Amino acid sequence: MDINSLIYIAGHRGMVGSAFCRELSKKGYNNIITRSHDELDLTNQSEVKKFFKDYSPDYVLLAAAKVGGIKANMQDPVAFLYENLMIQSNVINYAYQYHTKKLLFLGSSCIYPTGCPQPMKEEYLLTGSLEPTNEGYALAKIVGLKLLQYHQKQYGHNGSCVMPCNLYGPNDSFDPENSHVLSALIKKFMDAVKNQFQEITLWGTGNARREFLHVDDLARACLMLMNQENSFDLINIGSGQDLSICELANIIAAKVNYTGKIIWDTSMPDGMMRKCLDISKINKLGFIPLIPLDLGIDDLISEYNKIAN
Repeated sequence: MDINSLIYIAGHRGMVGSAFCRELSKKGYNNIITRSHDELDLTNQSEVKKFFKDYSPDYVLLAAAKVGGIKANMQDPVAFLYENLMIQSNVINYAYQYHTKKLLFLGSSCIYPTGCPQPMKEEYLLTGSLEPTNEGYALAKIVGLKLLQYHQKQYGHNGSCVMPCNLYGPNDSFDPENSHVLSALIKKFMDAVKNQFQEITLWGTGNARREFLHVDDLARACLMLMNQENSFDLINIGSGQDLSICELANIIAAKVNYTGKIIWDTSMPDGMMRKCLDISKINKLGFIPLIPLDLGIDDLISEYNKIAN
């Protein structure tokens, strides 16, 4: 990407989109275009068409999506499927029609089969059934990936699809209905300390394992891919290391000085029991995460502390 290229970041207010903004600004890219949901509804075909017709961005980073944790996905699968289908279909279609040079689509590791061999290689996609607790979201992301691949094969449209592991960092959501596991646990434990709770209840067995990557590391990897001459149908981005939810809970409890009891509600779902990505492909391109999980958790605790107080 040329330093003066017009770059559209879809979803710039979200955790990933705002990380893209920070990384591009740090690298000196000064021609970035953004739109809030009120200014541009990406589920509205005519609005998206007009936007691309008016601006014809050179590059697109598609981070806009409806996202949430297990609870939100289980309660509203229609919205997770429908809204994500509309957003990504509109943006990918009109990016092609109005001659975008390259588009990066943000997928999710949840698209891999629920019983997938570990670590998960890119070629394992569509080799088995999906995890039921987030099937709607996963289906939408698979369709977006395939739509991008078909545009490449049929029209030669340049694009890359990245599959990140569980992300966290600045602008993470602490909303109990929509947050992911790391931010949800931080809120749970910090609120328990503040309110002097002697016990807290967490979903599942605690045995499920997750891999985490700081969102600023993801942004670095994505910018690197945008500057690659080649496109990537599908490429994993992660840390290559995972830990159990129980281990994560104990780390956070120690950091915030929670000394009460942790109760695991085994009647609630764990989700996929393990999701660890094979990151050999992105490693060969030179990407290595720089922010260790321990430091990242400290930063996220500080961020929630500012919000809570």
